Amino acid sequence: MTITSQIRWRRCSACVLVLSAVTATAAAQQPSVTETRRDSAPQQQLPQQTHRTTGALQGIVTDPEGSPLPGVQVRLNHADGSLLGTVQTAGDGIFRVLHIPPGVYVLSLTPPPSLAPAGGAPSIQPGVRLNAGEVLTVQIKLDVVRSYRSPIPQTPTQTGSAPSYKELSRRPDAEGALVPAAEAQVPPDSKLYQTQAYRWDTGLPDFPNYHRYDAAAEAPYVLGHWYDPFNRNRLKGDYPILGQKTFFSFTADALTAIDGRRLPVPSGQSAVRPDSSQFFGRGGQFFLDETFRFTFDLFHGDTAAFRPVDWRIRITPAADINYLAARENGVVSPDVRAGTTRLDGWVGLQEAFAEVKLHDFGPDYDFMNLRAGIQAFNSDFRAFIFADEQPGVRLFGNLRSNRIQYNLAGFDLLEKNTNSGLNTFDRRSRDVAVANVFIQDFFAKGYTTEFSYDFARDNATIHYNDNGFLVRPAPIGTFAPHRVDAHYFGWTGDGHIGVINVDNAFYQALGNDTLNPLAGKRVDINAQLAALELSRDRDWLRYRVSFLYASGDSNPRDGTGRGFSSIVDGESFAGGEFSFFNREGIPLTSTGVALTSPDSFLPDLRSSKDEGQSNFVNPGIYLYNAGVDAKLTPSLKVVGNVNFMQFARTQPLIFLLQQNGVRRTIGVDSSLGFLYRPRLSENIQVLGGLAVLAPGQGLRDIYTSQTLISAFGTIRFQF
Repeated sequence: MTITSQIRWRRCSACVLVLSAVTATAAAQQPSVTETRRDSAPQQQLPQQTHRTTGALQGIVTDPEGSPLPGVQVRLNHADGSLLGTVQTAGDGIFRVLHIPPGVYVLSLTPPPSLAPAGGAPSIQPGVRLNAGEVLTVQIKLDVVRSYRSPIPQTPTQTGSAPSYKELSRRPDAEGALVPAAEAQVPPDSKLYQTQAYRWDTGLPDFPNYHRYDAAAEAPYVLGHWYDPFNRNRLKGDYPILGQKTFFSFTADALTAIDGRRLPVPSGQSAVRPDSSQFFGRGGQFFLDETFRFTFDLFHGDTAAFRPVDWRIRITPAADINYLAARENGVVSPDVRAGTTRLDGWVGLQEAFAEVKLHDFGPDYDFMNLRAGIQAFNSDFRAFIFADEQPGVRLFGNLRSNRIQYNLAGFDLLEKNTNSGLNTFDRRSRDVAVANVFIQDFFAKGYTTEFSYDFARDNATIHYNDNGFLVRPAPIGTFAPHRVDAHYFGWTGDGHIGVINVDNAFYQALGNDTLNPLAGKRVDINAQLAALELSRDRDWLRYRVSFLYASGDSNPRDGTGRGFSSIVDGESFAGGEFSFFNREGIPLTSTGVALTSPDSFLPDLRSSKDEGQSNFVNPGIYLYNAGVDAKLTPSLKVVGNVNFMQFARTQPLIFLLQQNGVRRTIGVDSSLGFLYRPRLSENIQVLGGLAVLAPGQGLRDIYTSQTLISAFGTIRFQF
């Protein structure tokens, strides 16, 4: 190529531009395609862009089959033979040489001894041109001899053949000139895609005996059947039933629960053993419960979980049959003639709602939906305040690419069937309102916080449960009908901060009770709850420590209720369902109320969590927990917990029981349980455990010194 004149602009120290012309003559040759495109490329100068005076070379070295070659020595020499620099290819075969002055260079590549055992000579690629401000990317293929092949003897003085060399791209130079890539002719869509009017049935391969693996136990390609939930099934929402986006999903659950417990109860005047002189009779109880749930879900939208549906209709009826065998009269019914056993059943409606999308807020699936009808709702992460399936209206959605979620909901509660816990068809005369907002990555990545407001109005009513016991108002003190208005202001969090998993909660309760049965007058509510759980994962183990505080009332007659009580709680905390104190309702003898209700840590002296009213004149609790979760196998998890509990205040117990004094220690609650998923399937779950509560001095003062025991198990099948 003949260069008639080469013009170079330089900036001198006096900021004066000097023009210098240098004339040079080289051997005549045709310009390359790359250089032709480069010279004709439009010049685009970025404002205040500094001129680069060096270039860079990067590339990948492979064998002829395309496998990367590590450890290849790459040398870059000037045309006169002087060395500019030496690098080695990395494990992926890639090398980089930076700060190269513009010019024409010779590239030599020497494979390591493992690729050329006889001492192969380097391969030479001359005429590698680099320009100022340019990054040249190349691909080089070497004809090497790997160690598992028969080597071809070579002497170190031999010169290797020229490698397969290919320039992949040249990035912008100092003036910002762009080197356009060669335009590829893209074939039309009809050549690349096959249009299908119904995209949900793509057909199956023509080889019905196809096996994914060679193992004999591997099942052949399954077409799917209506009774098979693991393969393509129209009843599980894998195919639309109408058009392209209307789906139907059916889910059936069968839950079998067994609980054997030692829970002392007073023998009364009509004891099973009339000759018994002890206050407590035989406290053993056996409970068997079988629940069936059937969910029918019709929705319009998409099967992708991250995209909200356009509309949905869901109905979940449930049927329950349960059996209780006690060892004393007065347990299954206040009428001692009912004996010591009870067989009961019930059919309820747990879900029946319609949902519609109101608005989409952008392409990231931010939305606002409205749901009306009987629906499940949990007001916080650990169900400290309200968790139930009740009729209501809920407005919910998200913002900022799902970083913010919100709920605004109101519920008109139904009465519950006493022995099954399912919904009845009678209004409870209790209203609940909830407003909350969740913020992801609140002050640390992976930590989600929630700010919430819950309100409950429990109107003055009289109600006997299905077994004939008075539960509303509570049969203590001045048990006259009364209304309770409670406001809960809360901050909760869930997630991790670094390697520490964090769950926290704080609630302030305010409001009033028009006639608290224990105080015997109007009570203003001022109570608090605080909880914190910290855990750390180490391989297959999770170590946990927890603390829970529910405030207690120090003066039952002062007109202020300082004992914390929830709306309808169901804490999954400090062992949850594995803990005796949380799992079993402990009766308070000769009062008609319970120290704690089932599935609750709060000793709020209610007649029933579901059917009774909140009571803010109670002793409160301090709970300290240590536990460990162990995933012994992918299908077996073992959970161990130890809880130490104390009453926050004992004055409400002293006043209610008319005792001279009650000490604070409740006792030590120890439990060991497991969760087993056969064949790693969520469709079959087996849960079991043993919980033991060793009473402390406080529980002995008001209840019993006997060790309380619960052995339990559940089996869940799902279609």
